[in-house]
Amino acid sequence: MNGDAGPMPGQAKRKRRLEAGRRRTAARTAPGAGRWVVVLETSDQAELRAHLRSLREAGVDGEMRRIDHACGRLLQESSYRLSRFVGA
Repeated sequence: MNGDAGPMPGQAKRKRRLEAGRRRTAARTAPGAGRWVVVLETSDQAELRAHLRSLREAGVDGEMRRIDHACGRLLQESSYRLSRFVGA
């Protein structure tokens, strides 16, 4: 392997594509464009996956969903909050 080789083929294009996607999502979910509405709060990961599957089947855009994961400790179990962005 050559230590002074350039970036991997396609890496720059992939980075530009991912960055453009992040900018589009940020613009779509910007303050004033709408709000995040909590759809589900659970500590059951299977229930979360089932609800995500139903949203996917309903055609909800993956960029318009958000999962917040509160990590539990010894006395409290982990919890999940699924939110969906609703336009104004």
